Parts: sequence; C-alpha cells; structure tokens
Amino acid sequence: MATRSRDDREAKRRIRQMEAKRALRQEQGKRRKRDNTIAIGAGTAAVILAVVLQLTVFSSNPTEAEFAAAEAGLSSPSASPSAPASNSPDVPSPDTAAGKTFTGELALNSGVVGIELNGTAAPQAAAVFKSLSDANYYNGKFCHRLTTSETFGVLQCGAASEDGADDANYKWGPLENTPADNKYPAGTIAVARTGNDAYGNGRQFFIVYKDTTIPADTAGGYSIVGKVTSGLDVVTNIAAAGLKSGESTSDGAPVAPVTIDSFSLK
Repeated sequence: MATRSRDDREAKRRIRQMEAKRALRQEQGKRRKRDNTIAIGAGTAAVILAVVLQLTVFSSNPTEAEFAAAEAGLSSPSASPSAPASNSPDVPSPDTAAGKTFTGELALNSGVVGIELNGTAAPQAAAVFKSLSDANYYNGKFCHRLTTSETFGVLQCGAASEDGADDANYKWGPLENTPADNKYPAGTIAVARTGNDAYGNGRQFFIVYKDTTIPADTAGGYSIVGKVTSGLDVVTNIAAAGLKSGESTSDGAPVAPVTIDSFSLK
C-alpha cells in the first residue's frame, strides 16, 4: 500500500510538471504573437511616417519652379521679372535664321552627333547657334552636366569651363517653341537658361537622350531649337558611363570629361 501510494504521488507530480510546461509553452507562444503584432504595427507606422515626411518635403521645399530650374535651368533659380526684355548687343537678329533649316555635326571627344536646327519654329535660337558655330565659339568648350534619373535624361553643353561657367553678358530671348505639355522627347536639342527668366538664354544648350519631363517655371519652358538626326547613342553611352565619384546619384559631371571638338552648321 505504501509503495502504491508513493507511485501515485510521483505520477501526479509528473502530470503537474507536464501541465506546467504545456502552460509555459502556450504563454510563450502568445507572447511571441503579441511581439510580432507590435513589430508589424511599428513597421507600418514607420512606413506611413516616411511617406508623410516625404510628402511634406516635396510639398514645401523646393517648389516645382525651383526644382525645374535646378534640374534643367542649369543653375539656381534667379527670378528676374524686372529684367529688361532685350538682347545683348552681339546677339544676331532672328531674321538671319527665320524660315531656314540648318544641318551639321556636333563633334565631341567621344563621338559625332548629327544635328538639325529649326529656324522656322525657333528663329532667334537658330540664329544664335548658327552665329556661334560660324565663329567656332564651341571648339574646346565643355559638356559639363549630365542627369541620369528615370524621367530626366539630358547632357548640357557649351560651358566655358568644367564648372559650368557662362558669359553673364550674353543673354537673349524670348522663349520659342516651348512644349505645352512640358515633355521633351529623346533627341531634342533645347536652350539652357537662367531659371524664371525668359531673357535668360545664353550660349549653352542641352541634348535630351531619353524622353524627359521638365516642369515649366514662372517664365515658361525651354526653347526647342532642333533635334539629333544621328549619333544619339554617343550621348546615351556618355550617360551609361555614369557620373564622377562623389556626385549626386542622378545629376552631376560625366565620369569622363566631355569636350566639344567642333560644332558645324550649314
């Protein structure tokens, strides 16, 4: 009887231990489930917060006009609504190009790009670039800026130095042949200018190597003066090589310096 009683007590003790372990495992499972729910909720909150912060940044700074000027204007916006609506003395008359089509080549150190300028759609711009090419102005100048984002692909050329410097005394307008939808198809050649200034055009231009959207600023869009007729792959290859180390991930100087050997039009 004594032996059976001890055996019964031992069996009950083992049953209690098994039940205690089972209860512990159940509690641990519930705790893990609660922890996972909290982690998922925290992750969701972080994503929502990131989206809110991103929308806050893009809705307050920069403005669309400032973004457009920074991306395509090629310098910080410098609104000048009071600037005189007149051209520098050495800017040619649009009459010298009106109704004409000029064809030629832009020879870069990395290849030759065939070009065509439209003096009917943009007579002032065509007159400017024809006169500058006739004077061999572009020989030795730089294509100093490249953008490589998904919807913004341009190579900007005509700078007097690698840092993008231009002659502040050579300015002209007005804007011509600007796209109403802000879209610049691949192969477009357009005029670079100071942001928010319709008479802020200079000697620089940009080649669009993939379909690009550039929001207009307070002055409008960017004058489309012509198009690439051959050799667009020369520009896409420059873009594919990327930007200099340390530059922005989508906007900066080409990894290898790009210079203009010649710019000929006839």
